Amino acid sequence: MVKKPLHIALHNDFPVVALGLKTMLAPFGDRVVLVEVATEMPVEGPVDLTLFDTFGTVHSEGQDIDAILSSDAAGKVAVYSWNLHPQLIDDALSKGCSGYVSKGLDGKDLVEVLERIHGGEVVVSTEAEGADGRPVTAENTDVTWPGKDEGLSPRESEVIAMIVQGCTNNDIAERSYLSINSVKSYIRSAYRKMGVERRSQAVRWGMENGLLPAKNRLKFN
Repeated sequence: MVKKPLHIALHNDFPVVALGLKTMLAPFGDRVVLVEVATEMPVEGPVDLTLFDTFGTVHSEGQDIDAILSSDAAGKVAVYSWNLHPQLIDDALSKGCSGYVSKGLDGKDLVEVLERIHGGEVVVSTEAEGADGRPVTAENTDVTWPGKDEGLSPRESEVIAMIVQGCTNNDIAERSYLSINSVKSYIRSAYRKMGVERRSQAVRWGMENGLLPAKNRLKFN
């Protein structure tokens, strides 16, 4: 009996990331297939597993992930994030997520983790290493994010995405578990790369460069 590949969905991210994830998983199509991307919309499914991407999320109470966890169509649910703060991990697992997966994993490691989660394990990534012990960073993965081509790091990009959505520096610090000084540092660094000086300019730049989420659904065969 031939085992079919896992069908997965990606929720709550920006379209540029969806295409990057699909490309990264393409060599492993006999094991895992990305079949749906839902941005600010419920997952239709049915799928075996849903990756909930936290990029640019501004809902501090986690309403989106609660809705996904309550949906039979979403299958098992795992958070997919650059931010591996212990409190965020604890919150996700306490809600009923089956994993907390680093976006630093390459395609091979990610597929292995998804298979383990589907098999019943609760898998949590660490900052230090991937599934085979290799260090994971933004530089050694094929994952993409809005603003990457313009030189923004994942953290800078996420901070700007929150600014575009109207978050204050305090909002960003609270949701990301960063200090105010760290938030200000990321903003200054991002502004230099973007060539802007004021928040209003940053908002306009972000809107013109894919850092504003839009209601969208992509289906793949």
